[in-house]
Amino acid sequence: MSNFKFDSNGFPQAMRLIRKAKGVTQEDFGVVSSRTYVSSVERGLKKPTLAKIDELAEVLGVHPLTLLTLAYVHDHTVSGTQALLGTVKKQIHEILAEQSAPTQQP
Repeated sequence: MSNFKFDSNGFPQAMRLIRKAKGVTQEDFGVVSSRTYVSSVERGLKKPTLAKIDELAEVLGVHPLTLLTLAYVHDHTVSGTQALLGTVKKQIHEILAEQSAPTQQP
């Protein structure tokens, strides 16, 4: 289905990459989490819920989908990111087209 497979290290790596790029410390997450929790996420010991991903992304100053996208783009390249986003865009268009298509009754 996709070349972008789940990797248990993907989210921790994406989290650390964004945090360092944005100059955010683990202590800066104190409003939404403890430093220990953030450290555990970055080491792959904790798996955040969608609600927690939203809170973490807010502290990082990015959209939650940015965090999730980088979690699935393992080489962290622009071309890899564009390829994944192209796949997502195509799938969303297909789903929305199917949803709006008139249903046929037998």
